[in-house]
Amino acid sequence: MPNSRPPDALPGTPTKVSIPAGTMLFRVHRSEWPAGSFNPHPAHCLYDGGRFDATRCDTYPFLYAGRTAASAVCESLLRAIPFDPGGGTRLLPRAAIRHRRLSFLRSTADLDVVSLVRGSDLASVAQDAWLVQAEPSEYAFTRHWGHWIREHTAPWAQGMVWPSKREPADHVVILFGDRCDPAALTEIAEPPVDFDTPDGEAWLNTMLEPYHARIAP
Repeated sequence: MPNSRPPDALPGTPTKVSIPAGTMLFRVHRSEWPAGSFNPHPAHCLYDGGRFDATRCDTYPFLYAGRTAASAVCESLLRAIPFDPGGGTRLLPRAAIRHRRLSFLRSTADLDVVSLVRGSDLASVAQDAWLVQAEPSEYAFTRHWGHWIREHTAPWAQGMVWPSKREPADHVVILFGDRCDPAALTEIAEPPVDFDTPDGEAWLNTMLEPYHARIAP
């Protein structure tokens, strides 16, 4: 089963890809956090948390970002919003956007990450598409697998990249703060989009419209 325990050793050689210096990245985060800061708070081993968050079993600062604004928004805000069986527009709870913003970042150095994009990439770490497509109810398992992949790609792997579940045409990344320079990402001059302002709400609704979603009234 995909959510079985990892094996003792890697079955292949993980695929290393580089995010070149100067690459644009897009991050949805709490507005009180600096745009390029790494999250220092581990998730619970079993409850809440994201796909590859740190936990007490493997503590590391982490940062998620999208290669496009759409993938950052979809991965952060739509991952647990189901479609209306009656065909209505999906409604994003206002609590999900409170004190949240989209920031525009640029990498300041080349970053080596483990690719989880292709079937062969996943097979090299004893996995299949389940690892990057699992629903939030299985994130305790994906976090465990993420820790195992980190362990077996130390010290070179500074993060991982995979197709966004909600926008599979684009990729998302996690970067590991214990393997990246603290200044690995810098905020560019483009002002952030604060979702809980009238302008930010209008921007976000425009972004969500093609995904048949909008902010709840």
